[in-house]
Amino acid sequence: MTSSLRLLGTGLFACALSLSGCSDTDPSPPVPVPDAGTVDPPKPVVELTDYVDAVPTEPCMDASYAQPRANCSDSSSFPLAGCDLRAVGALEPSGVYQAIFRYNATSTFGAGFRLDTTPSFLGRPLVHQELGPQGFFITGELTNSAKQVQRYALAGCRVPEPGHLTGCFVRCTDGVPDYSGTFHAQRMNLSREEPTGAQPLRLVSETAIPVGDPVDVYVTKGHAYVVSLPRRGEPGGLSVVNVSDPAHPVLVTRLNLPNDNYWNGVWAKGDALYVASGDSGVVVYDITDPAAPRYVRALPGGAINVHTVFVDGDRLYAMSPSPNGETLLFDVRSPLEPQLLNRISVPREEGVSYPHDAFAYQDRLYVNHTRTGYVVLDVKRADLSPVLGTYAFNGQYSHANAVGTIDGRTIAFEGGERFGAHLRVLDVTDPANIKLIGQVKKRPQTSIHNMVLKGTRLYVAWYHEGVRVFDVAQPENPKEIAAFDSFQEAHPHSTDSLYQGAIGIRVPGDGHIYAIDMSRGLLMLAEP
Repeated sequence: MTSSLRLLGTGLFACALSLSGCSDTDPSPPVPVPDAGTVDPPKPVVELTDYVDAVPTEPCMDASYAQPRANCSDSSSFPLAGCDLRAVGALEPSGVYQAIFRYNATSTFGAGFRLDTTPSFLGRPLVHQELGPQGFFITGELTNSAKQVQRYALAGCRVPEPGHLTGCFVRCTDGVPDYSGTFHAQRMNLSREEPTGAQPLRLVSETAIPVGDPVDVYVTKGHAYVVSLPRRGEPGGLSVVNVSDPAHPVLVTRLNLPNDNYWNGVWAKGDALYVASGDSGVVVYDITDPAAPRYVRALPGGAINVHTVFVDGDRLYAMSPSPNGETLLFDVRSPLEPQLLNRISVPREEGVSYPHDAFAYQDRLYVNHTRTGYVVLDVKRADLSPVLGTYAFNGQYSHANAVGTIDGRTIAFEGGERFGAHLRVLDVTDPANIKLIGQVKKRPQTSIHNMVLKGTRLYVAWYHEGVRVFDVAQPENPKEIAAFDSFQEAHPHSTDSLYQGAIGIRVPGDGHIYAIDMSRGLLMLAEP
């Protein structure tokens, strides 16, 4: 945060400059003038969690969320008399929206809906839709884990500004209304933030990825290795793109393994490529010929879910959500022959937390342990990894981070994966006393995914917010210097999910930013 200069006192100067002079008996004492260089100390940043509740004032809301007046099939059951239905009725009947739903002072959730030729709610077709002069009313349906049919009906009330829609909703379980509340939706390709001073990043090239939903990329040997998750019955896998000519990338091969194609993370060391597999752990490929990866083995053996991988020197860290919620530590001095050294676990509530991602720096491992929080481990010894400190807050879902030394301090940049996720700046010099020193917020309907720190520049893949680049030389006050809005609601692969847009990012130092957009594929951007 930026410290503000104190205001200079004016009484003494006014008296000195008066043509008639000042009376010796002037009862007003002189106002002391501070040194112009004096600054107030920085104010501490207060942790308010990711989503800060905004008390709704929608005229259609119920007095008690647990006693709904409305039902899920009739728009007239909502009390809309105080709403601006003319503005709501003029809403363009298209676009992808993300909404935050509030049903009491402490309970919120996020969900998306789509209005176009394939209207949907939470990725499922709408069962009812009224858009026009009469107002806005949609109903979506899903089946919960208890096999109950649940419907959510949304009635629009106001359009506070272009791209925004507020209103009320009701949930019905097996046909019975059981609770209600308010919502605030934003159209992802229409509502815009205040100018940040960021310059637009130049798109150098765009390469469609034909295998599943692309999520991560690693660049080495003149090739980009893109991994994908399965998409609507289509398997995921690995796509190899020759990027020796950045303006004209060439997709050279794509591959996966039988019954093994949920591939979420990728890294390389020497001639070895490490793929994080949701089915078989760490899949090792030989990329001696970079255009033709050759399968070597899967580690540590058996069915195990590895979600992300990170290489630091001669160590490979593999973050495994299940079955044990642990981080696997491998020795990769021989890159094609990783040796398992340890299985690292931290105290956690069973079943609700797991290591999602991690960053190794100066004998410490900084682990995004989802609901447990941001955990710092001492990994100087491979066989011993005590917890040095944790940063956590209510509702946290710690997801990704990057760490470096800035101005003599160890600074961590951390982000969650949920609606409202902030970019947090943490002083982790003393892991036992982690301090929040700065933060960046975007639209509360969006989420962060991954980030890369290079010197004092931070590159963030921020889903619907696209790629954002920050100057963090003053970590308390990250300054956004460049941006690229990658999300396209009209793209045939775009959905109403929170997890759309920029998801993966690498900055290998060749003058380009390699970003993965879940719909568009591999984007190469010129560094600012």
